[in-house]
Formats: sequence, structure tokens, C-alpha cells
Amino acid sequence: MTDFLLQRLGTVMEPEPGNPQEVEGVLNPAAVRGPDGELYLFPRLVARGNYSRIGIARVRFNEAGDPVGVERLGIALEPEADYERRPDGGGCEDPRISFFEPFKSYMMTYTAFSPQGPRIALALSKDLFHWQRLGLATFSPHDGVEFDGEDNKDASIFPVAISNPAGIPALAMLHRPLFTTTRPEETAYHPASRKVDLHRESIWISYCHTDLEDREPYRLGRFTSHHRLASPVWPWERLKIGGGTPPILTRHGWLIVYHGVGEVAELSSEDRHLCYSAGVMVLSDTHPRLIYYRSQKPVLTPSLPQERRGTVADVVFPTGIDQRLDLGTPDRFDVYYGMADSRIGVARLDVPDILPPKALADHPKAKV
Repeated sequence: MTDFLLQRLGTVMEPEPGNPQEVEGVLNPAAVRGPDGELYLFPRLVARGNYSRIGIARVRFNEAGDPVGVERLGIALEPEADYERRPDGGGCEDPRISFFEPFKSYMMTYTAFSPQGPRIALALSKDLFHWQRLGLATFSPHDGVEFDGEDNKDASIFPVAISNPAGIPALAMLHRPLFTTTRPEETAYHPASRKVDLHRESIWISYCHTDLEDREPYRLGRFTSHHRLASPVWPWERLKIGGGTPPILTRHGWLIVYHGVGEVAELSSEDRHLCYSAGVMVLSDTHPRLIYYRSQKPVLTPSLPQERRGTVADVVFPTGIDQRLDLGTPDRFDVYYGMADSRIGVARLDVPDILPPKALADHPKAKV
């Protein structure tokens, strides 16, 4: 096998009838194995008025080992902090979770929806059921780019310490700032070919120089040493790219399933023609600022009715990933993703024996 193969396995979670916490959708879950070896999802539960909580659910599997549903277990995070609330609502949204080895704890990154807009927030847990908020991530400026005060989303952390550009082990985070005038809704009407603002329309990697030895993560420092990891390259991601699943180590390096935003050729509604698809990147296991592979075409694009019609049409949005070590298949990864911002689907991603021929990873003069 010489290419990344993806097979849909079905829908695992949809709004529960009569549940007011889910009336506007369940979507974009984190996925992580607990201390008991069970797989847990942390879906975004959307109540009326786009008020979001982060739930917790245990995944159910069939005899073949495929995920087929969930058992709801309650709420992991309810909007309580000032940076999670607005006069008209607020929310805790789109979590990603990794077990961070230096802290021997689970670390959640999520989007806090405050009056200032979406920001990256962090929380920590030993058991997945009790979470301690660490506050908002803060960033130093870089090369004329100010991160603090700007909208930011789609963050995830590496599960081990990563050496920053100075060679110092640090907490490393992928994130995607949302600068004014660069949102897909604002760029969709640009000509089919346009120059890319490489410093802005990008996935970034940043490092937090916290003391990893004392295992006291409750006062994280600022994220610094920023590096632009990847910008839009291919037509299917012309309008925007952003993070997806947290980095997970494979035989080839760090695997992430990211999202790209393009346009659907045939309008699915009168007022929306954006299309969210998913692609694959493989980063160097020692220096993840280097991209070993990036898929030229998406591995998943909206095609099912549940993916083309919903709260937001034409969306597949990967956020959770599970390596199937429990089945003895380390090259199989189950990817959990939002379906049209309404439901949660899962697809099986098989990693090839060798990486496909090298595709364009990024280019300083990228044009799409």
C-alpha cells in the first residue's frame, strides 16, 4: 500500500431527541483513550442560540471492533469562566485532547467563545472526568504579527516535549489565527487565483517554555518561538487551512489530519458555497517544523447527505483520532469528524507502508 486510504464507518453520534443541550447539533469531538483503556469522545454540544458545552461519552464498538455509537456520560466543561461567556451566551467549543507525557496528565485545548471572540483555552485532567482550567493561551508577537487580541482556533498539542528552535524541550502547540479579512467568508469572492498572505493564512507551531521538570503546569508561560508551518497550496484548500486532529506518532512521523476550505462547484444553497474537506500531513518526528508529506487531494470531502446538509452545509471537520492498538493494528487510525456541524462521523484511515511520492508541502511564494 502506497497511499493514505480512508473508509467511512458511519455516524456514531447525533442530537438526542428532546435533549435541549443538543438541539442545534453534536459535532467536532476530541477522542482519547482513558486510563481504563476505553475510548472517550468529548463532543461539542450546541444548545439553542449557539450555546456550546463540551460533553463526554464512551464509544461503543461492534464485534468487528468498529465504532457504532456512544454512551453519554455528562458534561466535561460548562461555560463558567469570563472568557467563555458572552451577554448573549458563549461557549466551550471544538476540543482536542492529548495525554501530555511530561505532566502525566491529559491536556485539552478548546475554543472559548467570549465577548472578544474565539480564543484558545486550556484545561488539565488526570482522569478525563475532572478538569482544571489553565486559562487562555497567550502569545508573544512575531515578525510584525500580533497573536494576542486576535481570534484563534483549532489548537492541539504534541503529546511529548518538542525541542524549540533553540533546542530546549517545550510544550508545542499547533494553532490557526483568524486575522481580519482572511476568513473564508471574506475571501470566497476573490478571483480563482490569488496571492496568499503567507504570514497569516496559515497553521502555526508555537512553543511554551514552561518548566517541564517540576510538573507544575498550572502557571503556563507565554507561547513563543513561532513558526509558520503551512499555508494554502492546493485548490481544495484555497480559502483557508486549519488544524484538525492532534499530532499522533506513526512510523513515518507525526500525523495530522487537517482541514481545508474551498468552494463547491454546485451550490447547495442560495447563500453558502464554502466546502470543508480533510487532508493529511506528516511532520518530522524530531523537528515537526518540517513537513515530510502533504496530500495533494483531500482524503475526505463532503458527499453523504449528512455531510452536505445540516447546520452548516458541505462540512467534514476532523478533530479526533484513535490509533487502534487495541486491535493490534498500529497503522489503522479511526478519525472522528463533524458532519455539517450537526452530527459526528467516523472513518478508518490506513497509513501506507511507505510515504507516497513527495508532494508540495509549502512554498515561500505559494499561490493558489
